[in-house]
Amino acid sequence: MHNRTLYESCPLCGESDATIAMTADCSGYPHYHSSLPPTMTWMRCTACGHVYTDGYFEDEALAVLFSKVHAAQQAGYDLENQRYVSARMVEKVLPFAREGRWLDVGFGNASLLMTAQEYGFVPVGIDMRAANVAALRSFGIEAQDVDLEKFDPPSRFRVMSLCDVLEHVPYPRACLDRARALLEDDGVLFVSMPNSESALWRVLDQHNVNPYWGEMEHYHNFSRTRLYALLRETGFEPLRFGISERYRACMEVVARRSK
Repeated sequence: MHNRTLYESCPLCGESDATIAMTADCSGYPHYHSSLPPTMTWMRCTACGHVYTDGYFEDEALAVLFSKVHAAQQAGYDLENQRYVSARMVEKVLPFAREGRWLDVGFGNASLLMTAQEYGFVPVGIDMRAANVAALRSFGIEAQDVDLEKFDPPSRFRVMSLCDVLEHVPYPRACLDRARALLEDDGVLFVSMPNSESALWRVLDQHNVNPYWGEMEHYHNFSRTRLYALLRETGFEPLRFGISERYRACMEVVARRSK
């Protein structure tokens, strides 16, 4: 059994006092494997209010979990329709950045990068799935199979996108610290993720059909309030809030790197 490595404290604020918020059945998750725990426990930090799983998976468990890939996360998937969704995402960034290098972390179907290129940005993608990297390169876009922490580009970026990424990493603060280091002094960060403060989230909970409690690849359920606080704590100033069209009950935030 590939058990989770337990957090000793809140992965955002470091406080150790937390209560159990939910125990969920994840055995119905599309990529579930019998070598993984069939349930997952969510904790609520009593200090900062953040909701997170009681632990995270190490490399061996992740290899099992990522042995299959969602069709929608494959580069080039449904590009014609995804292009319209991505265009609305790019247009949320345009008031704050209109050109320059755009890094997309965990680029998935790569529609955002391909569409950003149409608007005049220079696209660069990183993803941990080698097949996705090869597919994106076949479109003529620079891509690397590398972890964000080990990514060492020759120059910084004007825009960086973390679309449905922060909820997947054990320690989001470290991810944002690295993002800040890779952005230009007034660079723009675009993030998206589920919003636990949305009315839709509450409705899904009321009907016991909220998919995020059993989402094995997620370690965090962010609220808008906690995300804004974390961005400011890591040197970003939120500029714009929006509703994401990518997944249910999700939000999009544009933020600027503080100098």
